[in-house]
Amino acid sequence: MLTLYRFGPFPTHTKPAWYRVCPANPNFFFRTLLRHFVSPPNGSHCFINSLRLDRFRQPFLRTTSVFSVRSPLCSLCNFSSYCRSTFLSCAARPVRFNCPVLTTLRIKNLALVPDLTLELAPGYNAITGETGAGKSVIIGALNLVLGERADRTLIRSGADACTVEAVFTTRELPALPAFLDENGLEPCEDHQLVLKRTFTSAGANRQFINGSPATLAVLASLGEMLVDMHGPHDHQSLLNAVKQLDILDAYGELTKARATFAEKVARRADLLRQKSELIIDERTYAQQLDLLRFQVKEITSAKLVPGEETQVESEYARASNAARLIELAQSALAGLSEDEASLLTQAGAIGRSLQELSRLDPGAENITELHSSLVNHIRDLQRELSHYADSIDIDPARLHELEQRVDVIQSLKRKYGATLEEVIQFGNEARAKLQALESRDTELERLNAEIRKLEEDLWKSGADLTAARRKVIPKLSKAVAKQLAELGFKQSSMDVQLTSTPRAKAFDGALHSTGFDTVEFLFAPNPGEPARPLRAIASSGELARVMLALKTVLAAQDSIPVLVFDEVDANVGGETAAAVGEKMRQIGAQRQVFCITHLAQVAAAASTHYVVSKEVTDGRTISTIRPLDAKSRITEITRMLGGGDAAKKHAEALLKASR
Repeated sequence: MLTLYRFGPFPTHTKPAWYRVCPANPNFFFRTLLRHFVSPPNGSHCFINSLRLDRFRQPFLRTTSVFSVRSPLCSLCNFSSYCRSTFLSCAARPVRFNCPVLTTLRIKNLALVPDLTLELAPGYNAITGETGAGKSVIIGALNLVLGERADRTLIRSGADACTVEAVFTTRELPALPAFLDENGLEPCEDHQLVLKRTFTSAGANRQFINGSPATLAVLASLGEMLVDMHGPHDHQSLLNAVKQLDILDAYGELTKARATFAEKVARRADLLRQKSELIIDERTYAQQLDLLRFQVKEITSAKLVPGEETQVESEYARASNAARLIELAQSALAGLSEDEASLLTQAGAIGRSLQELSRLDPGAENITELHSSLVNHIRDLQRELSHYADSIDIDPARLHELEQRVDVIQSLKRKYGATLEEVIQFGNEARAKLQALESRDTELERLNAEIRKLEEDLWKSGADLTAARRKVIPKLSKAVAKQLAELGFKQSSMDVQLTSTPRAKAFDGALHSTGFDTVEFLFAPNPGEPARPLRAIASSGELARVMLALKTVLAAQDSIPVLVFDEVDANVGGETAAAVGEKMRQIGAQRQVFCITHLAQVAAAASTHYVVSKEVTDGRTISTIRPLDAKSRITEITRMLGGGDAAKKHAEALLKASR
């Protein structure tokens, strides 16, 4: 479904510019243009004068300050004659829609849903409906397909299994290919990631990623990369201290510095591993030396050559069967030419008959030629077989030599590797370890010096990261506090508590790749109250609005592409509800957002609106969900406002204001 964002006047000096709008089918695109032919109150106008598609098939509008809509746009839109002379106010604001997004959700036999395929839009999506209509089924389906534990009681009555399938577009998820490869999963085709989850009443669970079977743990890990759920009993990534540090660094554009620090941490871990292999007691040291010396000697003395195994085994097989091979060759030669009833003897008799046949009937000469060709082939076979028999040599000494070589190769493969190449590689590694152990003291001194130097560098890099984070914290806190004020927390405060490990303890154990700092997001909803950790906030509605404020500020930096909000409108109304809707819209410009809401103001701000309803079919209750067009949207928002003429006018005003 196409949505044009923020319709309204542009200044008369507005320069021509391209504006991207939400992907849609072309017919609906032009119908939407027609619906928004209005004149702004201040007399300034901005008009569409052309249309193009980018490489992702997303429509772009080109706007100018004044332009009368005429052909070919009018004929393409099938505008009426009076529309041809009407001016179009500003069509769109620049809006960025990122991939990946959830494009399709298929649900079968889940709770009250027998079979449903839902095509979803990017941007901000509102989901509304009467209490008990089944809005939570959408959340439940997403939870299941993203790796949450399955509850067999959710399977629809009368069905044996429940299936949920989700399709994501993945153009801008760079970490995904590596994740799929590491877990042995099929890559995405046409930038589409397909997740499928099936569970049965008998307790069987099956999950698939791009058609490949996957464990529930892998599916859950992938789900954390794709969707962030905000609501009661859902995983909330912003409450995790590690994720909070990720957010802080992303907001401060510190990810590059952090990656450099992580590389140094990995290098230190490798040096410590090498050192630990050298720090052993004398008895173990002597045992390892003896073992490595034996392994190196055994492999080296074998003088292995890559690829020789196939050649040796082939020669051994021939030598061990030499007598039988000669016997078979001689038997074949006898049948060809040496016996009285050999092929060549019989071919001679046949040839004489054919010669007489050709003399009596010259037209049969070709038959004689075929016979001559056959005889030549038999003689060629005789000659090659004779040479083969002569080449076979029964040599017991060579046979014994080959047998020993095969035994050596097989013995080494049993000990050191499945292939000859793996055995050779094992020998090289054992030789390197032996050299390191034999020069242990020198090697330990070198490793200790390198570790000390690297730790000095790490401390400096970590201190720089800490200083940069302390500079970012006030900016982040101020930005979030501003969003919170618009969401009804007029005098609230937001802070980030940063704790750094002192130098004396910094290298006592394994280092974290993110630095020497830990952070905790603190929130004080009321003046005079101390700020508390975000995870300690009890009210789900209060927590949801804090998350919404954070998501609004961090929308451009957060790596999770799909956000789902449940109960975000708890305990709010009036201006705050309108602000919540606006925040949703803002986040929807950067991410795909789904919001289950009971507030008309929040629903009206959405670019796409779905309604969930219950109906009885064939004596059974089912839940359905469908997208709303403009007229149906007015009806639904009117219902949410209580019904009546006044509510309808209010609904129309809300939708007009949200354009």
